[in-house]
Amino acid sequence: MNNAKDKIDIRSISLEALQEHFIRMEEKSFRAKQVYEWLWKKSCFSFDEMSNISKELRTKLNENFVINNVKINSSQVSADKTIKNSFILHDTHLIEGVLIPTPGRMTACVSSQVGCSLTCKFCATGYMERKRNLNPDEIYDQVVLIDKQARENYGVPLSNIVYMGMGEPLLNYANMLKSVERITAEDGLNMSPKRITVSTAGIAKMIKKLGDDQVKFNLALSLHAANDEKRNTIMPINEQNSLKALAEALKYYYAKTKNPVTYEYIIFDGVNDNIQDAMELAKFCKHLPCKVNIIEYNPIAFASYINAGEDKVEAFAAYLQKQGINTHLRRSRGKDIDAACGQLAIKEKARVAEV
Repeated sequence: MNNAKDKIDIRSISLEALQEHFIRMEEKSFRAKQVYEWLWKKSCFSFDEMSNISKELRTKLNENFVINNVKINSSQVSADKTIKNSFILHDTHLIEGVLIPTPGRMTACVSSQVGCSLTCKFCATGYMERKRNLNPDEIYDQVVLIDKQARENYGVPLSNIVYMGMGEPLLNYANMLKSVERITAEDGLNMSPKRITVSTAGIAKMIKKLGDDQVKFNLALSLHAANDEKRNTIMPINEQNSLKALAEALKYYYAKTKNPVTYEYIIFDGVNDNIQDAMELAKFCKHLPCKVNIIEYNPIAFASYINAGEDKVEAFAAYLQKQGINTHLRRSRGKDIDAACGQLAIKEKARVAEV
């Protein structure tokens, strides 16, 4: 029997590669398709559960392959019914993902990296070290586990997925795209790409690549200031990806995909909350069809920002709406368990004995 370290991560290879392995194992290649369906369509985490596969073949699979599935390490339930999960990966790294129930939709917020290499000043994950990228199956597993949680706790399946958890999805580009492909494929979870939103802090060349790849999912840009000086302070990534560069990339993306863009804008008290800021944002919005989500700030221990007052937030939103910009005020959910936007950071150790 092969050592665990010598076994192939079966979900890291294509169906064609799996078929070749089966031929070398003197198994019929159509059996590979059956196994592939168990892995991706039925979200099976164990070869022994593959009931239409012979016991002999299951033994061969266990000897040659491994399923590095994600497990729930712990869960917390908010007063508003949001559920935050700590997930443990096969190498004992921890990530977080959130189930967000709201009227009319059930949303999974998933992570794309262990930690983050960006240093956005308002985001708890930005104060963590980036350990590694997540593999496509590790992103996929978060969706599977959160969907199961939604069905078991609220009797409703997932309706939406947002790549807004830990990490920058566009810095894990290939794996992010592969995860979307598996989530949306007919022989995968068969979810509509229109119900998936990938959020980025703003990496211009990768936004252009999304356009070249003509992606079908939605794109959201974490903007938070339409003024380079202010955005540099809040989000250091802006120093290499100026608003001008982002505007050009977004226009290119829109020309290729015809997908409108969502701008996420947290209003910080005394930082980006005045009418001049709203005017700058309105000007930035003229580049292409878009909408603006004004998001409530969720305090973290590492930063001194505070949320702008209700009157300023409403005045800001009213100005944008008068300019004809589709604007929504988003209320944070899960704040009491640090599950809200910008609050995800690992504060516990892996409960290895429990998984």
